[in-house]
Formats: sequence, C-alpha cells, structure tokens
Amino acid sequence: MKKIIVILAVVAVAFACCKKQEQKPLHPEWTYNSVVYEVNIRQFSPEGTFKGVEAQLPRLKDLGVDVLWLMPMYEIGTVERKGTLGSYYAISDYKKVNPEFGTMEDFQSLLDAAHAQGFKVILDWVANQTAPDHVWMTDKTADFYERDSLGNAIWEYDWTDTRSLNYDNQEVWWAQDDAMRFWLEKGVDGFRCDAAGEVPADFWYGILPKMNADYPEIYLLAEAERDTLADPTVTFDANYAWELHHLLNSMAKGEKTVQDLQDYVARDSERFPKEAFRLTFTSNHDENSWSGTEFEREGAYANACAVLCFTLPGSQPLIYTGQEIGLDRRLAFFEKDPITDWSANEYTTFWKTLVDLKHNNPALAAGERGGDIVWWEAPEGLVAFHREVEGNKVIVLANFDQSEPVTRIVKLDGEYKDVFKNTTMSGDTTVTLAPSEFLVLTK
Repeated sequence: MKKIIVILAVVAVAFACCKKQEQKPLHPEWTYNSVVYEVNIRQFSPEGTFKGVEAQLPRLKDLGVDVLWLMPMYEIGTVERKGTLGSYYAISDYKKVNPEFGTMEDFQSLLDAAHAQGFKVILDWVANQTAPDHVWMTDKTADFYERDSLGNAIWEYDWTDTRSLNYDNQEVWWAQDDAMRFWLEKGVDGFRCDAAGEVPADFWYGILPKMNADYPEIYLLAEAERDTLADPTVTFDANYAWELHHLLNSMAKGEKTVQDLQDYVARDSERFPKEAFRLTFTSNHDENSWSGTEFEREGAYANACAVLCFTLPGSQPLIYTGQEIGLDRRLAFFEKDPITDWSANEYTTFWKTLVDLKHNNPALAAGERGGDIVWWEAPEGLVAFHREVEGNKVIVLANFDQSEPVTRIVKLDGEYKDVFKNTTMSGDTTVTLAPSEFLVLTK
C-alpha cells in the first residue's frame, strides 16, 4: 500500500512539473520588452501611401521599434466627411483599404515586408462607430445602429461624420468579429482598439476569449483605462495609461509633484493586476493634433517624461510618428500634411537609447516580469527610484524642480553604465541635475 502511495505521489509531482513547464506566458513572448511605434500613414511620406511606409521600414528598424501600429487604413466615408480627406476613424467598409493609401496588394506588400524585417504589425480597430455611409447601413437591419425617436442614426460627441453602432444587438458583435478575423487571416499581429471603453465590456468578453484562443500570438491594446479590460487571458494585453500621461504633463508645468507621481504608481498597482501592460506615451495622434506636441505640453521636460514612460512599472512605451526626429508641429488630421525630412538628429539618438534600454534590461519588462519599483529618499522635485530583476538593476533620477538644481549622493553597489553618456560609475557619487535633467544607470 505504501509503495502505491509513493508511486502516485511521484506521478502527481511529475505531472505538476510538466504542467508548469507547459504553462504559457500570459502575453505573447515578443511583447514583454517591445516598443510600439504609431504610424500616421497619411503624413508619413509625401505620397502618404502604404508604399511610402514600406520604403521607411529600414529606418524604423534602425530606430529599434518592434510593433508598428498602423492608424486606420480602411475605406473612409464620404457622407458628412470632415475636411478634404476625412477622418481615419469614419470607416465605410472594414474589409477594404483606403484608396488614398493604395491597394490591398500594396497593404499586403507592406505587411509582408514588415514581417520579413522582424516587425509585428497591429491595426487600429474602430468598433464604436462607422461612417454614415458604411456598407452596414444598407446591408444590415436598422437596429445595427443606435437611433433617436425619429429613427435617425445618431453619433457621439462632435463626431458628426460617424454613426454609433448598437451593441444591444449581438449581431453587431459577430459582424465585428468577422471583420477583425478577415485581417488576422491576412497575417496582422493584433489590434489597437479605438475607444474600447466606449463599447460595452460584454462585447469584448463575448468575442476576445475565442479570438485569443484561435490566434494565441496576437497583441490586443485597449484605448481605455479600465481594470475590467485588463485580463490578458480573456481580453486585452494592455490598457492606456491616460492618468499618467496627464500627470506628467502637469509635473512638467510644476502643477503636480513627485509625491503625486508616487501616489499614482501606488494607486495604479492596486487598481490593475501586475500582469496588465500599460501603454505609456508623451504623444500620439490625438494629443499631437488636438492638444499639441510634447514640447507644447511638457516643454524642456519632454525628454524626462519620456524616460519615465520607458522605466515606470508596467510600461509598454509608445513612440508617435515624428517624435524620433523631434517634430515640433501639430499634424493636420483631415488634410495632407506630410513630414518630408526624416534626417536623424539628437532626438533620434535619444529615442534609440531608450529603445535599447527597454530591450536590454529585464527589470523594465512590462507586466508581471518587470521589477518592482523602489523609491529613494530624495530632495523635493527629484524623481528617484530603481527597479531590479535577477541582478539586472536600473536606477532613474529626473529633476522636475522648476527652478533649482538638485544634488544627491548615489551609492552604487558595483559598476553601472550611464546609458545616455555611455560612461561608467561606481562607488559613492555625488550627482547634480539641473531642472529637466535626468540620469539613467544600468547594472
């Protein structure tokens, strides 16, 4: 009897070990230390086409980014169109490409070329609304759209070039699912889901578990800040860190303090599970066009804010079109307004250094793999912390004081690299940082 029990125990342990070895990561393996780059196709080249993006893939490869997020590249509606070219987000057919950008063959060429160079490609998915002349207006029943008492399809906010879909009708769910799978079958690697928080969570819980199961390597990003949409095994890999974005803008203006940042990090870690990625950014298409460039909003502190976006817990950082050359103008949203000079400069070096920092330091991995944050005692105005995983340690100091330099003795447990100066430091070192200056050390 004892022999049988021992054998059963051994089998149970072996089974448990096998299960542990077979356990898959909560996110696709390629996502944990990746950097997302948002491509504004219309403004990316004088041509504003898929081919214009494809021609610049080598430059993006040199920058080091991993995930190319293409702003909506679907056919745009003409009814009540805004501006000359219309909004990316007023779609008339989810399964057709915008002819402004080229043909379906041109899109496939871009996708294949990006994959050949090691990129992942995600599409911007707009589930909340369509253009007034979307094919569903005629192909589907009237209750596909939200309507007023007179039967007119309605819209939200000032989005007069759109009409809101009716998610009380579950046929809408499966039409969306079908359209998303159309692109997954073409080989895209996931979606950034626009206004995900405006759509009922039941919809996402209705379609995404099966989609994740059928395509286990896809990456799903919610333009939302909802802990209810933060379980990567069921819904999304990442949520937007909108609160952090606005906090950094305010810190750059002296309106918020380092204590506010510490309080935010603590609050966010309680609200979201550690495995939930948080998209962090100093700019994106909405912020650039409507709120201003990072230089308008953050001034001399823009780079320091970017450093925090790459190093705070949970961070999956984003670079928006033009940031890597220090583009200092708002890009038109409904018109052609291309960037014509992509010459590398000091901003290119800065962003490449941040991308390398993210890639080469496990302590900065997003989600459950990254190191916990340890805040340092520091003079008022100085952000100071470290994160560490299995001997890899990253130290970050950034002066958000609006007028005075700050000084701190940094006690180093070994030799560290100053990643921006490419020098080494060790022992006890007195560091003085002027307003907006920062220091990042790695071991």
